[in-house]
Amino acid sequence: MKSLYLYFLCILISVQMNSSAQNIKNKGNYTYLVREEKGDLNNDGKLDRITVKMDLTDETRPLRLQVFLSQPNGKLTLAVSSTKVIEPQYPVEKQGKPNGYQIPSFFIEKGILRMWSEIEGGNITYDFKYNNGNFELIKVKKFTHDETKGYIDEYTIFTETEFNLISGLRTETDDRSDSGGILSKRKKIVLIRPLPKLQDFKFSDKKIY
Repeated sequence: MKSLYLYFLCILISVQMNSSAQNIKNKGNYTYLVREEKGDLNNDGKLDRITVKMDLTDETRPLRLQVFLSQPNGKLTLAVSSTKVIEPQYPVEKQGKPNGYQIPSFFIEKGILRMWSEIEGGNITYDFKYNNGNFELIKVKKFTHDETKGYIDEYTIFTETEFNLISGLRTETDDRSDSGGILSKRKKIVLIRPLPKLQDFKFSDKKIY
């Protein structure tokens, strides 16, 4: 009976060790600092911190965004940690080829966490604001063009999209460098509730906006 107990105990310990090892593996090895920004994100007068780190041991080169908020005692506490916000540099589906975009840049301006990212045919900017313990997406601005010939000329149409997620107003404005004015403007109301949170945000969400 005692030997049987020891047998099951060994199996249990082995399973726990394998589970712990898997958890450590899933966490990755994000040691290479790519981006860092400091500023006040929660309006407490203290410097908060944003970091983007890369896992150089993973062939896809994934990136992890982390947001640290300053506490009254001066220490920083992890508020958000995500590996889904930024696309890996070498996505699995591209079979060793780069994704073709720069690593997004992050800024802290007047309490807003701003992420600037390249997209196909332009760029997109996301504004997140700290509210009730979460960073909520409150504004998206996107610039794109319709060039298909490999270069931009006087006939290229540029589209600026502004989406205020608080009011729901989404505005698209078309312009051309030689037009001397706005070609067309479209407005509509798109309500997204609850507001998207940074910890749930995925790089593929750019197609939504």
